[in-house]
Amino acid sequence: MNETTTSVTRFFDRYAAALLARDAAAVAKMYAVPSLIVFPGMVIAVSDASQTEQFFASTWDQYEGVQTLDKQIVIMAAAPASVWADVTWFHDGEPLERLCYQLIGDAGSYQIGVLTPLPLA
Repeated sequence: MNETTTSVTRFFDRYAAALLARDAAAVAKMYAVPSLIVFPGMVIAVSDASQTEQFFASTWDQYEGVQTLDKQIVIMAAAPASVWADVTWFHDGEPLERLCYQLIGDAGSYQIGVLTPLPLA
């Protein structure tokens, strides 16, 4: 593993832990402000961390029963201050969702700058 892959993997380990803990405040800290969340029919321009915190706090019900997560990370591209990662999240060996994350910052301080869903492969 190279340094970028190691740093990105560590970032998503922390992100998964925050999600599994249902810790909306911790998840929100992992998103840059401003950031952009792009879903079909919905684009959210995040201008305040409380938006992200409130969004995640409102979604925990859809993950009822999910106590473990595995992930497959494919780094699509990397630049000096940005990494694009294709991440498929798994629960009990089954894919739950696949998302493209643009991480901004550097290896020690990545935050999610853009999030958009991808079709499950």
